[in-house]
Amino acid sequence: MTQAFSFSVLAIDGLARQGEIQTPRGSIRTPAFMPVGTAATVKAMFVEDVRAAGADILLGNVYHLMLRPGAERIARLGGLHEFMRWPYPILTDSGGFQVMSLAKLRKLDESGVTFQSHIDGSRHHLSPERSMEIQDLLGSDIQMQLDECVRLPCSEGEAERAMRLSLRWAERSRKAFCERPGRAVFGIVQGGESKRLRIESAQALAGMDFHGIAVGGLAVGEPQVVMLDMLETTAPHLPESKPRYLMGVGAPDDIVEAVARGIDMFDCVMPTRAGRHGLAYTRHGRVTLRNARHADDPRPLDAQSSCPAARDYSRAYLHHLVKAGEILGMMLLTQANVAYYQELMAGLRAAIGAGRLADFIAETRAKWIEGESA
Repeated sequence: MTQAFSFSVLAIDGLARQGEIQTPRGSIRTPAFMPVGTAATVKAMFVEDVRAAGADILLGNVYHLMLRPGAERIARLGGLHEFMRWPYPILTDSGGFQVMSLAKLRKLDESGVTFQSHIDGSRHHLSPERSMEIQDLLGSDIQMQLDECVRLPCSEGEAERAMRLSLRWAERSRKAFCERPGRAVFGIVQGGESKRLRIESAQALAGMDFHGIAVGGLAVGEPQVVMLDMLETTAPHLPESKPRYLMGVGAPDDIVEAVARGIDMFDCVMPTRAGRHGLAYTRHGRVTLRNARHADDPRPLDAQSSCPAARDYSRAYLHHLVKAGEILGMMLLTQANVAYYQELMAGLRAAIGAGRLADFIAETRAKWIEGESA
């Protein structure tokens, strides 16, 4: 098995890339969707089932893990992979987004961000250096710089302030990153809805010797057309030889559009959160299992799925579990959703390899529409 971190583009179709990231803990087929393992668990799933669904890599959240059970404790127990029994690649975010969205009484300055935990009110300081230290303690394979993510819409002045701070933090994060065989650190493009700022951010990060570059600050309130415009603006200024990661974007339609614009990696809580709330994603669109129309429906979610949860249980049974508030319903729908997302990524990879991405996207959309109108 390789001891180095590397990325290879294996096929190109338009701007879309099919590739592979090599790490000591295994390869990551791209385009890749990373299920979110917020607190060292993909909610309502066994990690064995996440792997069986086709996931090559998981995402862990620095903010949640630093507060509970603590990065130092996880390190003493053998690191995050050992702790959660996932021996494959893990990417950790920097904690910045959760601090901005969840923490109480946060105070931001050049040094970092001071905040109160949403759990118990305890005070913490997260700097670029501390974020990298936490990620090193966790032992993640891909680590993210600390950045400031602003919600859209915002003024160009606010976007520029946050972007420039994020660039300064990027330099500090890159310097603080603990070089170990096979580990990588990614920078994060910011800039709000400004093409000028996005280009400047991308160009500056491209010169900092990161192993990959993420596009952040999207899917935070803006319409899809704005997100896609920012991707079209940013992607040409990112290194072709390094993976590109669109952070926090996970609606299936957003994924296929972003893949067509050259994005390689995705993460989002959407499939697991939806599963816990009675919503299934399938080849034939979204299915809301709370609806009474499913109470007498003997059909499975998808008779052709390789996932037992989607293939072997009737919609009537799933409807019953959801209405009754049974935990099994959350587990089965989460498993079905994670499996569908991985099937979608496998389809995208195969389509790029065959040079038929546009046809695959058109066929996929037609099935979604057909299912929603049925």
